[in-house]
Amino acid sequence: MAEHRIFRMSFASIYPLYVTKVERKGHAKAELDQVITWLTGYDQSGLDRAIDSGVDLRTFFAEAPAMNPSADLITGVICGVRVEEIEDPLMQQIRWMDKLVDEVARGKKMTSILRSHA
Repeated sequence: MAEHRIFRMSFASIYPLYVTKVERKGHAKAELDQVITWLTGYDQSGLDRAIDSGVDLRTFFAEAPAMNPSADLITGVICGVRVEEIEDPLMQQIRWMDKLVDEVARGKKMTSILRSHA
């Protein structure tokens, strides 16, 4: 089976779309960065390097410092598919990120988005 084309898309091409989405709904880029760093373990400078270097999504996730162990608590539907049922690990990571961005845009509480009990 051919590799899905989204795997070859650069993080730098997707990130501005995420920023636009959350800002259009009245939320800050900082909130977006917070959920992406929570998911991947990148710090802000790591995110900036990923954007500047133009890495594809496969590389972005492969080089993620530490995927959050609570990421498997991310559930729901994205693009008509339940994220918890996605079998391809990379596609699931991409859809987890999409789901978190959607939750920020919808104004969900950050403690809920980050799957914490605080």
